[in-house]
Amino acid sequence: MSEVKSRSSKIFQAVVGTIFVIITLITLTPILRVVSMSLSSKSAILSGKVWVVPVQLTLEAYQRSFGNINFVNSFLYSIILTAAYTGICMLMTIMAAYPLSKGDLKGRKIIMTLFVLTMYFDPGTIPNYLNVKSFGFIDTVWALIIPGALSAYNLIIMRSFFIGIDKSLYESAYIDGCTEFKALVKIAIPLAVPAIATLSLFYAVSRWNGISDVLYYINSSGLYTVQMMLKQMIDTVKISLQEGTNTQLVADNIKAASIVISMTPMMIAYPFIQRYFTKGIMLGAVKG
Repeated sequence: MSEVKSRSSKIFQAVVGTIFVIITLITLTPILRVVSMSLSSKSAILSGKVWVVPVQLTLEAYQRSFGNINFVNSFLYSIILTAAYTGICMLMTIMAAYPLSKGDLKGRKIIMTLFVLTMYFDPGTIPNYLNVKSFGFIDTVWALIIPGALSAYNLIIMRSFFIGIDKSLYESAYIDGCTEFKALVKIAIPLAVPAIATLSLFYAVSRWNGISDVLYYINSSGLYTVQMMLKQMIDTVKISLQEGTNTQLVADNIKAASIVISMTPMMIAYPFIQRYFTKGIMLGAVKG
């Protein structure tokens, strides 16, 4: 009987493993194709030889991208902006979630309901624009930070994580004369590292990939993020008539290189946060 179960278990694992391998290959194929196009020559792309392996390797697209000083500046600016945005967002999220996790906070349910309502009711683009304008944030870096500085969804996860911390730890700290702020810094935050890392990834990805707020609120090219700069590069690619018909594929090269460049920072950061990802989400969902 045990041999039958063992055999069926092996068959099941083999089938599941095969399915996951197929899904992984399907997921990676578009990414590999984009990378290959960014590294292939124009003639190879024109002849349809490029699939998932670069043909006639060239760095022309990357040279044209990084040869643009405005692009390099926007790339570095986006990294700094994303880091600052993530830090401010996590500070806001923690400072809001911690008191809301305390059962003795008066009006906790009402405050939490107000946060949750923002997830269901969006005022729309024009009211948001007028709101940002009334604060004087138009064409400033604050327009890219303050409006999205707190996510109700992330707040709920962070609050649930704090609620899941054993109350006896807080009681012991209070007996030793620890204030609420010290309890937050020395007990809650160290125990909440998985949740903090996970939510930091959420905030960082949303800021790095964000472009709509740049279109709405930013007029100065010096405040353009890398996503906006890449969009402009693709939209304004001009083809020289002297290069013939093949030059029409320069735009495809730059598009592919732009995609690779834009996703590289998040791909570098994700492996360092991945070990916290599942743990942070699951522990934050234990209690509501």
